Amino acid sequence: MFNSMTTRIFLGLAIGIGIGIWVHETGSSPNALAWLNVPSKIFLNLIKCIVAPLIFTMLVVGIAGHSDLKQLGRMGLRTMGYFIAVTTLALFVGLVAVNLVKPGVGVNLPQETSKAAQDIAANAANLTPQQHLIHIVPTSVVKAAADNEVLPLVVFSLMFAVAVLLIGEKGKPVVAVCESVAEAMFVFTGFVMKLAPIGVGAAMAETVGRSGPGVLSNLAILVLTLYGALIAFLLLVLLPIALWARLPLRSFFSAVKEPALLAFTTTSSESALPLALENMERYGVPRRIVSFVLPLGYSFNLDGSTLYLSLAAVFVAQAAGRDLGVGDQLLMLATLMLSSKGIAAVPRASLVVLAGTLSAFGLPLEGIALILGVDVLMDMARTATNVVGNCLASAIIARWEGVFGTNEDDVAFAPAAAIDQEPKPPE
Repeated sequence: MFNSMTTRIFLGLAIGIGIGIWVHETGSSPNALAWLNVPSKIFLNLIKCIVAPLIFTMLVVGIAGHSDLKQLGRMGLRTMGYFIAVTTLALFVGLVAVNLVKPGVGVNLPQETSKAAQDIAANAANLTPQQHLIHIVPTSVVKAAADNEVLPLVVFSLMFAVAVLLIGEKGKPVVAVCESVAEAMFVFTGFVMKLAPIGVGAAMAETVGRSGPGVLSNLAILVLTLYGALIAFLLLVLLPIALWARLPLRSFFSAVKEPALLAFTTTSSESALPLALENMERYGVPRRIVSFVLPLGYSFNLDGSTLYLSLAAVFVAQAAGRDLGVGDQLLMLATLMLSSKGIAAVPRASLVVLAGTLSAFGLPLEGIALILGVDVLMDMARTATNVVGNCLASAIIARWEGVFGTNEDDVAFAPAAAIDQEPKPPE
C-alpha cells in the first residue's frame, strides 16, 4: 500500500497538517517552528542542486546529440507559439473568473502595507523592461546555476548546445560526457525523492504551526475562485488540447500526478522538474523534445501563475473600489503577458510581477499584504498547474513533430516509477 510515492506524499501531507495544528494549539516557540522547517529546506536544497546540471546536460544532449539547426528552429517556433497561445488563454480564464465571482467586492484592504509587501514592491521596482531583457543573458553561468536562475541558464545552455552541434565530430565527446552526467543525476534524483514525504510533511507542519489552521480558510472566496478557475482551465483548455492531439490520457495522468503533487506540496516548480523530465520521457516524449520544452516552459509557460496574476490584479482593484473597464483589463492582460515571461520558478515570484502591475495601474500595494495571508494556498494550486501545463506542452510538441511514442531515443535512465502505457493512437 505504501510502495506508491503518491501515497507516501499524501501521508506525509496529512501527518504534517496534524503536527502543525498541534504545534499551533500548544503555542510552541519560534525556535521549535524553525526546527520544523529544517527537513523541508534540506529537501528543497537537494532538489535545487540537481536542477542546474540537469537542465544543462539535458539541453546539450537533446540539441547537440539528436537535432540539426533547421529542426531546432522549427521546434523552437512551434514551442514558443504554443506557449504564447496557452498562457494567453490562461489570462483570459482568470479575468472571466474574477469578473463573474467578484471576490474582492466588500473586502477591506489593510490600512498599512506590511514589511513583506514592501519588500516585494521594492523588488518589483527593479523589474523594468530593460532589466528584464538584460537579465535573460547571464554575466556568469556559474552564478546563474548557483542562484537557480532558470531562464539565463537555459539561454546559455541553448547557445552552448548549438556550438557543440556546429563543431561536428569534435563535439561528440562533450555530448557523451553530458549524457553520463544526466544519467547520474537521474539516479541521484531517485535518492532525493525518497525524502519527499518527509520534506512535504515538514513544510506543511511549519506553515500550519506558524499561522494556525485558519490559513486553510482565510479569504476563502478568493482561494476558491482561483481553484475553480484553475480547474476550468484544465478542463476547458488543456483537456481539449490533449484530446485534439490524441494523447493517451490515463498514462498521461500517471506520468504527471507525482510531479504535480510534489509541486503542490512544496510550492516550487523546481522540485518537480527532475521527476517530470524522467516521467515524460517514459510517457513517450523523446529526450531531445522533453529536454528542450520543459526547461523553456519553466520560464515561458507558467499557466497557473499567469492565470493567478490576472485574477489577483482585478481582485485588488475590486477591493480598492476601482471599476476597471474592458479596455483597462485588456491592457492589464497585455502587460501581464509580457511581464510574466521569465519569472522564476520559485515560491512567491508571481507576487513580484503582481506588485509591478499594480504600481503600473495605480492600484494599492496594500492588496499584496491582504493576499499574502493565503498566498501559500494559492501558490500550491498554481504551481501544480504550471507543472501539468509544461508536461502537456512537451507531449504536444512531440506529437506536432511526429515523434511521440516512437522511442527514437535510447532510454538508459533508471526508472522513477512504472507508468502503464496505453496503446499509442494511430497517426
